[in-house]
Amino acid sequence: MSAKPAKTPRAPFITLEGGEGCGKSTQASMLGRRIRGLGLKVVLTREPGGASLGQTIRELLLGPGQEPVDPVTELLLFLADRSHHVRAKIEPALLRGEVVVCDRFADSSEVYQGLARGLGLERVRRLNQWVCGQCWPDLTLLLDLNPGLGLARAAQRQGELGQGPSPMEKEKLEFHERLREGFLAQAQAEPGRIKPVDAARPAEEVAEAIWAHVEPLLREWRRCGL
Repeated sequence: MSAKPAKTPRAPFITLEGGEGCGKSTQASMLGRRIRGLGLKVVLTREPGGASLGQTIRELLLGPGQEPVDPVTELLLFLADRSHHVRAKIEPALLRGEVVVCDRFADSSEVYQGLARGLGLERVRRLNQWVCGQCWPDLTLLLDLNPGLGLARAAQRQGELGQGPSPMEKEKLEFHERLREGFLAQAQAEPGRIKPVDAARPAEEVAEAIWAHVEPLLREWRRCGL
């Protein structure tokens, strides 16, 4: 009987999740700088649009002024982006020993399309498992924020950029409240991976709360010599 092949070591895969306007992009950037400060290589990416194909998909789905598509089409576009993203960018970086920090990943599809759009949480989860394979986050930071405050923040940001709201931001408040409930339910179901963080606090305090979860993961990874 032949020996099993050695498991290929890979770097930690960290994702940030949450509703609109919760500050994921800001926190991802701050987290990336802090990881680099430890002398580690880090890849900052996002969904949709983290790889070349996804840029076009992102514009179709989230570009200002874009008309919304039906939920099934929306889900399939997100999954196409994720499939390419995993294979073209995330997996190669992890296997090179580079920490990956991703602004949104599979959990968003389960909550946005599976729950809030009504396509079925388990159905979307099975599709995610098919698309992602073994590429699953080691740690997910859930930036929890009151939806009304999040939408106000998003509107302010778009105004500063001279842009209109995205199709997601145009949804009614009830939609965003379902999103928050869905993300919190995920965290309750997977407390070992998904860590809620109060995103209503100043950005520096949120960053410290995030680091309290990330630093032990990085320390353990380095301790194991990977």
